[in-house]
Amino acid sequence: MPASLTTISTNRFLQGVAASLIVLALAGCSTTTKDRMTTGSVPKLTKPVEEMDATELRSATDRLGQAYDKNPRDPVTGVNYANLLRMNGRDAQALAVMQQVAIANPGDRTVLAAYGKAQAAAGQFQQALDTIGRAQTPDRPDWRLISAQGAILDQMGRASEARQRYRDALDIQPNEPSILSNLGMSYVLTGDLRTAETYLRSAAGQPNADSRVRQNLALVVGLQGRFPEAEQIARRELSPQQADANVAYLRGMLSQQNSWQKLAAKDKTPGAADDSNTN
Repeated sequence: MPASLTTISTNRFLQGVAASLIVLALAGCSTTTKDRMTTGSVPKLTKPVEEMDATELRSATDRLGQAYDKNPRDPVTGVNYANLLRMNGRDAQALAVMQQVAIANPGDRTVLAAYGKAQAAAGQFQQALDTIGRAQTPDRPDWRLISAQGAILDQMGRASEARQRYRDALDIQPNEPSILSNLGMSYVLTGDLRTAETYLRSAAGQPNADSRVRQNLALVVGLQGRFPEAEQIARRELSPQQADANVAYLRGMLSQQNSWQKLAAKDKTPGAADDSNTN
């Protein structure tokens, strides 16, 4: 295969890894909004969005969309509707919704955080950094927002800055699995798979780690050629249907022109992706 095509495939693979990282990083920013789901007339979700199948996501999105149409200025409705739109892959619409909600609620930190999430999902990384920065307060910094900034910086190719943001977040919330996972995935983006696995195993070993953390670990194990072990991790604690879907996704990620072999080769190069100065 021509080298240019291999490079393109690897770049696409890394973009997929970065997208996985940012989804996990930003998911934690909606905690406050989740707690407000029961207020007012906002439709309640029957289960976490991460556990919904495609039919349930569409149904919940339709219900939140109707509530948003009735009151587009309501921050709770708008934030949750945008979250569901993103889960359905409708990033541009989610961004449009959050832009309107942010205009109507310029001082709401939860709204600003969600607006930054929408901007990042739509590829507007610098704008997302600025928006999330406005949501932060120096006297009471939110570790979720700091970790989200790290994920955005990773998307922008600024790995050292990103890892420092993750470590700042860990200073506030030690051993938080989502932060450790983001830090591990940051090393995937620069090809240091052994360091990545160390952080991801630490993340997966935390009692409050969720399945997304373990799927990231499965990906990194698979990237190193240990697919049976990766599949075992990917199937843990999931229904057969969810496990099959995750394994299929994992196989797809690992089959992109042997991108994991390129990363593994880079990982074995002396001095490759050395970021020890940020530890």
